Amino acid sequence: MPGLVELLSQTSSRPRYAYMILDLIAKIAGPNGNAGPLVFEGGRAIPIREWLCDALMPMGSSYPRRMALANRVRQEMEEAGTLPQNPVDAECEIDAEVRRRVRASGKTNVSRAVSDLVRAGILSRHYQGYRVDHHNRGGQRQAVYTLSPIARKLLQAGRFEAAPPRQHQGSLAFG
Repeated sequence: MPGLVELLSQTSSRPRYAYMILDLIAKIAGPNGNAGPLVFEGGRAIPIREWLCDALMPMGSSYPRRMALANRVRQEMEEAGTLPQNPVDAECEIDAEVRRRVRASGKTNVSRAVSDLVRAGILSRHYQGYRVDHHNRGGQRQAVYTLSPIARKLLQAGRFEAAPPRQHQGSLAFG
């Protein structure tokens, strides 16, 4: 595990964020190490990038930028005359719009972190769905992430079968 953390610190500009993404992917990945294209939660199927964004969203709720965004959304809705008169309904509408905007930018952050993990050899990514050979990545395709065998062993130990304790024997190779 220390080798994994060191590798992330060398290959990612945001190693903590990349590690959180990696950990979440490992938690939902099946025994073969694949996660996605959809995550089933509460009877709903959610694309994996959106699920990752939603899972990390509570971490930023107290940040000044998130509060400023909520204030900006409120002001925009007031100016457009779309803010409900009922304060409870107004807060629900503001929260929904903030969540939509944060999710949109969060998907970009997730993609960057996944790209760092792919570059490090910890994860691979492919797309599944309609028109998988489409030149535009958004051709109604959804991402599927696959943990490398060593990352799967490190991060999923004990989930599907107990992994015997191992001695650290030099550097770890990912790939």
